[in-house]
Amino acid sequence: MEFKEAKNGYDFDSLGEYFSALSNEANLKGHDEAWLIFGVKDKDKSIVGTQFRHDQAKLHSLKAEIANHITNHITLKEIHEVKNG
Repeated sequence: MEFKEAKNGYDFDSLGEYFSALSNEANLKGHDEAWLIFGVKDKDKSIVGTQFRHDQAKLHSLKAEIANHITNHITLKEIHEVKNG
């Protein structure tokens, strides 16, 4: 599980690197999944929120975008959006 603030967005190349690293780590540990969570500070796990792909359609288009840029077209299983308050 990896936490990133991503307050105003997140670089697509960095996202791909994290996605790959998390996938590899999950595979090495025998897990079926890994989580990348935006809007939370890694250091103290406080919620800061994020504006990353604020539009629902753009957020879910991320699955196809990652699949098109990753070897073997591996992609996200699911994207969950949690709204605070």
